[in-house]
Amino acid sequence: MLETVRDERQMKAMTGVSQEKFAELLPVFSRVYQQAQHQAYEAGVAKGTRQRKVGGGQKGKLPKMADKLFFILTYYKTYPTFDVLSHRFGLARSKAPAHVHQLSPILQQTLQDLGHLPHRAFESVEAFKAALGDVEQILIDVTERPHHRPQDDEPQRELYSGKKTTHGPKLDHCDPGQGHSLCRSHLWGAQT
Repeated sequence: MLETVRDERQMKAMTGVSQEKFAELLPVFSRVYQQAQHQAYEAGVAKGTRQRKVGGGQKGKLPKMADKLFFILTYYKTYPTFDVLSHRFGLARSKAPAHVHQLSPILQQTLQDLGHLPHRAFESVEAFKAALGDVEQILIDVTERPHHRPQDDEPQRELYSGKKTTHGPKLDHCDPGQGHSLCRSHLWGAQT
């Protein structure tokens, strides 16, 4: 599948990363994938359910590690339906969600190992300052998501943001102005 990408622009449109970043992600993704496969093999041997040795069985439609990484990055960049995704990669319909379920934690661990995941919470103010480093200015972007307006008075007041037409929880993003998210909050009520 990766061979069909013609240029840098198409690569970014499909995966959200440049070919250089893809090449940086690939060895770490491969290592994390191999570790996960080895752990699954050891668990199968311990249970007595494993019949084949490592590498046995059919190879599947995504045999190369680059194809697996391209698949999961394409899914998260474009969010196609599983029917569209399976057609694009030549998979059976049921295999697209199975691959997404299998490869998502591997991608997350890869990004965590490379230090590319934003923090969800900080233990203390000192930990927050340490994560900032020498950054002096922080941009905070809040996204308000519309949702069904509660009929009960108390939940309705909690979610009311002061606007006339929408109710919704907020999601904060902290950007130290260097083009990447430093932290991302959980959803919280719209009133400040």
